Amino acid sequence: MAFLSSISLRTRPPLPRQRNSWPVILLSAAIGAVAIALVAYLLWPTFTTRAADDPNRLPVTIGNTLFNVPTQAIRVKVQKRSGPQERVDLGFVYPSLEAPAKQRVTADTADAVNPSIDRIFVSISAHHNALAPDERARTIYPRYLDPAPVQVTDGLGLRAFRDASPYASEDVVFAERPALFARCTRDAATPGMCISERRIEGADLTFRFPRSWLSDWRQIAGAIDKLIAQMRGPGN
Repeated sequence: MAFLSSISLRTRPPLPRQRNSWPVILLSAAIGAVAIALVAYLLWPTFTTRAADDPNRLPVTIGNTLFNVPTQAIRVKVQKRSGPQERVDLGFVYPSLEAPAKQRVTADTADAVNPSIDRIFVSISAHHNALAPDERARTIYPRYLDPAPVQVTDGLGLRAFRDASPYASEDVVFAERPALFARCTRDAATPGMCISERRIEGADLTFRFPRSWLSDWRQIAGAIDKLIAQMRGPGN
């Protein structure tokens, strides 16, 4: 029995040593973290890096088109965020084209607020392949224009819409140098307003301003071009 016991003890295979699995787990976690960070860096929108260049502007994409808009000019609170949006509404003081200063209105100061319009209102929205503004001017508006001759004042042409048309009580104004095309309501119970539209890639820009400003229409045309340049550059 002692002999058999000694044989069995000698021939028993050695027990495997237990390995520490923590280094493998830590290495796998580190590799996973690096992979996640790399994917996040590659997929992170490019507009976040541009936001740091000017804290007073927000980079927004509308219709897959990038605009850098002044934060203070945004009229709707929920639109004050960077990234993709369907629409952004803005207001700029005219003629400085600066974002309006914050104005707190209370019950005591409401009557003292100046009701006159001193701003150009701008709406940027995705057009989703709707008819372009210049195409509408060429193919839709002429159907409803009054046949009367074009009126020209200081280089600005004017044609009225027919009274029975969908654009009754409105006129179109146009010029080539500088370029301006707008549809304007006539003065009535409320002052007339003008709408001028531009298409930039996937977005339509709509500019609204008082008709009375047409007396200096060249400055209006320049203001529209300047606002577009400011919101599209730099980096576009």
